[in-house]
Amino acid sequence: MTAIALTIAGSDSGGGAGIQADIKTFSALGAYAASVLTAVTAQNTRGVTAVEDMSPSVIAAQIDAVLGDLAVDAVKIGMVSRAETIGVIAGRLSSFAGPIVVDPVMVATSGDRLLREDAMAALVGELLPLAHVVTPNLAEAALLTRHPIAAGPEEMIGQARIILGFGAKAVLIKGGHGTSETSTDLLVTHEAVTALAAPRIDTRNDHGTGCTLAAAVTAHLAKGLALAEACRAAKTYLHAALEAGRGLSIGQGRGPVHHFHAWWTA
Repeated sequence: MTAIALTIAGSDSGGGAGIQADIKTFSALGAYAASVLTAVTAQNTRGVTAVEDMSPSVIAAQIDAVLGDLAVDAVKIGMVSRAETIGVIAGRLSSFAGPIVVDPVMVATSGDRLLREDAMAALVGELLPLAHVVTPNLAEAALLTRHPIAAGPEEMIGQARIILGFGAKAVLIKGGHGTSETSTDLLVTHEAVTALAAPRIDTRNDHGTGCTLAAAVTAHLAKGLALAEACRAAKTYLHAALEAGRGLSIGQGRGPVHHFHAWWTA
C-alpha cells in the first residue's frame, strides 16, 4: 500500500519552508503528498513581507476533497494563523483515526510572527488535544507555555509536560535553536523522555528546518513507524539535509536545507 501523508499549511513562495518543504520531505521519504493550503505568504530567504489567509470555507472544502477520496495515513498541521482556520481544521479532523502531527508555526526563522495572538487559545484548546505529537522549537514552547525560553534539558522537559497537559499525547521539543555543540531534541510522553542528539551544523542554510522535521515525522508515521522510531528517523534525515544544504547557494538570506540530498548534490 502507498503511504499517504497530508499537509495542512501555508505556502512559502521562496520554496524553503511551509507546504513546499512538506511536499518535498514527504516525497523524499517515499510518502505520497496531499496538501491543504491555509495561507499564501510573500516570502523568501530574507523574511515574510505579506500574508493572505485562505477563507475557512475553502480550507474546509480542500480537507473534504482530500479525506473524501484519499486513504490518508497521517496528517501534519503547520501554519494556521487565525482562530477561524483552527476551528475548521479541528472540526474536520475530529474523527480522523490516524496520527496527527501539530507543528505550532508561530514565528518564522526570520523572526516574523505568523500566529495571531487571538488564535493562541484556539491552537491550545482545539488542535493540541488532537495531536499525536506536537513539535515546538524553544521559542514556540516558551510562547505556548508563557515561560522564558528554556535554558537546558530540565526546563525543556518542564515546558513539554505543560504542553502534554493541554491534551497532546507527546511533545517533540526541538533544541535546534540552542547554542551547545550538540543539537538535542527531546521526545516527551507521559511515560518517558527520549533524547535525540546530533552534532550541531554550522550553516546559514537552515530555513524550513522545523517544517522539514515535522514533515519527516509525519511521513514516517504514515509508513507505519512507531513514534520514537519516526522521530529518530526524522532527525537523521534533517541532519543529512542540513549537512548537504551547506553547499546550496539559494537566495541572499538564510537558505533552505537540501531535501533531495539523496538524489543530487549541491
